[in-house]
Amino acid sequence: MQEHFSLKPYNTFGVEAKSRYFTEVYDLEALKDAISFSKSRHLNMLFLGGGSNILLTQDFDGLAIKLNLKGISEEILNENEILVTAKAGENWHELVLHCLGKNYGGLENLSLIPGNVGTSPMQNIGAYGTEIKDIFVECKVLNLETLDIETFDLEKCRFGYRDSIFKQEGKRKYIILEVTFRLTRKDHLIKTEYGAIKNELEQLGIQHPTIQDISKAVINIRKSKLPDPKIIGNAGSFFKNPTIPLIQFERLQQKFENIQGYPNGNSVKVPAGWLIEQCGWKGKQIGNAASHQLQALVIVNATGNATGKEIFDFSAMIIDSVKEKFGIELEREVNVV
Repeated sequence: MQEHFSLKPYNTFGVEAKSRYFTEVYDLEALKDAISFSKSRHLNMLFLGGGSNILLTQDFDGLAIKLNLKGISEEILNENEILVTAKAGENWHELVLHCLGKNYGGLENLSLIPGNVGTSPMQNIGAYGTEIKDIFVECKVLNLETLDIETFDLEKCRFGYRDSIFKQEGKRKYIILEVTFRLTRKDHLIKTEYGAIKNELEQLGIQHPTIQDISKAVINIRKSKLPDPKIIGNAGSFFKNPTIPLIQFERLQQKFENIQGYPNGNSVKVPAGWLIEQCGWKGKQIGNAASHQLQALVIVNATGNATGKEIFDFSAMIIDSVKEKFGIELEREVNVV
């Protein structure tokens, strides 16, 4: 247990913020001890995974707990299906590579997403036509009130677009300990229809892609569009892509002929990056914060010296300008502390 501890190395924005107390836990008993410590002193708790989806806007007057629960196990279901269970502290992309190395299919379109396994159900992370809910079986969680272990299945998690029960009424009530996925062993579902995957495969000269080829294409695309947090601080996509009623989208089409959108019944998902770019934010820097020059959806710690509040205020200006121009209110995808 350490006091007045810098959290700068534990968030991918690389912003400076101190926690009153800090500890790293490597097993369930240590986690329970840390929780008991915080309860006995009436401290708030902040749970840290990979630090890739958090914006620290101030010092944290409580106990920050870094979850380092590790381990991957398997259970063969039949000739074609296998259950893979990973502890919360496993790095997400390393899990994807681990499964690809064994030719297990289902995670390849989610390659190179930053963060750890434990936060994947919270966000219902997704990319290139795949979301966690598509391959999710269950997760084991720790009830912070009772310290009992509970199991949440697909229905109980109530997954939505970048959303789950853990971001709604379950927020601050549960800690995810491990996640189980149902993957394929041989009859893989190859998804190439989303984004630039087909184009990337063509450039690679691949006509009949394997799951490993899909992963390689996704990695190439992400590297070409998204900045590496190790080089410049960021948390990936800062905003959710907003979903608006079809009638509102049709009205916007009359005013903005080239507006992009993906219809789904009576609603349309509009790319937040496009909206932000149309408002002139792409590549724009104010103080130490900026919108990335290649992807307007990503806010970066441009100088390495930005505070969390500076980044938050920068995002607020983007939200205001998009709302003024398009009548659409963007929602932050990152968790603001």
